[in-house]
Amino acid sequence: MKIVSRQFAVAFAARAAAIALAAACVVAPGAGAQNAATGSIEFVAQATPASGIEEPVRGFPFYVLTRSYQEIQKEAQASDPAPNLDAFIDKLDVSKELKAWMKKNHSVQLSGDDFVDKLTPEDVVTIPEFYTAYLQRSQGAESPDFPKAKFKPVDKTKDPEKYDRLSAEYHQAVKKYIDQNPKSKEGMDVDLLDQDPTSKWQELVAKRTPEIRRRTMELAQSKYFVAQTQTNLQGQGFLNGIPAGTYWLSTLDLNAEVGDVRARWDVPVTVRPGQTARVVLSNVNSVQSLQSSP
Repeated sequence: MKIVSRQFAVAFAARAAAIALAAACVVAPGAGAQNAATGSIEFVAQATPASGIEEPVRGFPFYVLTRSYQEIQKEAQASDPAPNLDAFIDKLDVSKELKAWMKKNHSVQLSGDDFVDKLTPEDVVTIPEFYTAYLQRSQGAESPDFPKAKFKPVDKTKDPEKYDRLSAEYHQAVKKYIDQNPKSKEGMDVDLLDQDPTSKWQELVAKRTPEIRRRTMELAQSKYFVAQTQTNLQGQGFLNGIPAGTYWLSTLDLNAEVGDVRARWDVPVTVRPGQTARVVLSNVNSVQSLQSSP
């Protein structure tokens, strides 16, 4: 917590001009306005956009909470567990080998350079979906060095033993080729697009987000709520009758927009009996201070 600058201290000295605003702040019932062991919080919120000129955060709501907003969010998440990835994988209509690979890698994504790069030759030849996709790409490329299959589909019923032996030899030849030519895997993910369950998983995860936000806001404005106020034209806020203790001065998950900056605060502040805690909120101690795209 930063100690206010001299200019800020002078601004707070003109306390009489802000009495009306102070009187308008909301304090939770039972917060102890009549309790002798109370103190006050005075703060100024300011942000510095790309222009480099510091500007006050005007007319913005600030909350005093008994717990940080981040911790409140974790509590809300715990009350609504995230979807289980393994359970999702179990319901997919894919081979057991692919399911095992997904669980081992904690991922259902079957596209992109990162996915292709991490595939080992063993993965490609032992997982049916990968093997089929790889052969479709590689055989279509007609590389003169690519292994040629010596078995025929008819051998599977006519001479199963021969088919299995030649098929195993071909698998080993393909595996060796991939090991020597790792770039030959490039593009195989195109043939896996219809089997890639990434969008379904992301949709399932996304459904939880609004409920987590609603629950977090509900907890912040009830269970952990102490007081609320709104900044004046100078970006100042005043809160009186706050019981002694440690709190968080928070904007919840709301963005304060100043020029091209979007900032949030969740700053700890300690209130002592009969004293005023003074805080300066800026880009430096914001939870995030992001510049918007032009």
